[in-house]
Amino acid sequence: MTEKALRLGTRRSKLAMAQSGHVAEAVSRVTGRPVELVEITTHGDVSREHLTQIGGTGVFVAALREALLRGEVDFAVHSLKDLPTQQADGLTLAAIPVREDPRDVLVAAGGAKLADLPRGARVGTGSPRRMSQLNAYARAHGLELETVPIRGNVDTRIGFVESGELDAVVLAAAGLNRMGRADEVTDFLSADTVLPAPGQGALAVECPAHDAELIAALSQLDDPHTRAAVTAERSLLAALEAGCSAPVGALAGLLGDGQIVKEMRLRGVVGTTDGSRVVQMSTTGPVPQTHEQAIALGRELAAEMLARGAAGLMGERAQ
Repeated sequence: MTEKALRLGTRRSKLAMAQSGHVAEAVSRVTGRPVELVEITTHGDVSREHLTQIGGTGVFVAALREALLRGEVDFAVHSLKDLPTQQADGLTLAAIPVREDPRDVLVAAGGAKLADLPRGARVGTGSPRRMSQLNAYARAHGLELETVPIRGNVDTRIGFVESGELDAVVLAAAGLNRMGRADEVTDFLSADTVLPAPGQGALAVECPAHDAELIAALSQLDDPHTRAAVTAERSLLAALEAGCSAPVGALAGLLGDGQIVKEMRLRGVVGTTDGSRVVQMSTTGPVPQTHEQAIALGRELAAEMLARGAAGLMGERAQ
């Protein structure tokens, strides 16, 4: 007799379904059980308002977490950058698989790169973090850009470029890679130009905290280096007391010679949306061996950034 299928809760968007499909295959491999996708509509999917207006933090997550707690699904897959930094009662982050490319990318008309965009180019993004850094980059390099707030799925956003309404849009590389659409990217934005959102490119596999057997099975998908990096990034975000719609970028990376990893470097940025004021700093320390050490790395950098005036740059978004 075949074992009962595990129910994976996922958002309905093409990107969420693609991400969850990858995880479903991996879970099926490690458990030997079939996995079925259960589509759940979240507030963030149905609202047409900008994320900063509807609360930002958790708008794509709450419905999935409620379904988990009610026992309607066995586990759920989230984009880690959408996850509030506070762990939900009764749930646990069973796995953070190997991270995809964390960078942001440009999809521009005529195959343009960021530096080649025409004067006054209209660049669409729904993220205050991207607006802040794009505007700061434009100021520093004598470019004239207009950042335009947009919402919608990947098709909708790229459609703004195809229709000529916008000159370019900025999206996450990870999403396009997972959807098999990397060939539409016209420029990969280095972390020196735009630091990604904390946790960008990583997925979070969440399940009820009481299900030890499922936690043990899902934990086989966990990547310790990815977990350490994103824990440090999210600790920075939490210590800045900012939600995931705040203009905060963070990226932790491993440093070393060849195969020997020696240190972790954490970079953070916060700035006003117009890019006129930016606090960007980094810290380097031993590779965290525990959750607490990763948290400490993020808090250390946040304290330095706050001492340099970071809190004043987040406006009302610091909740």
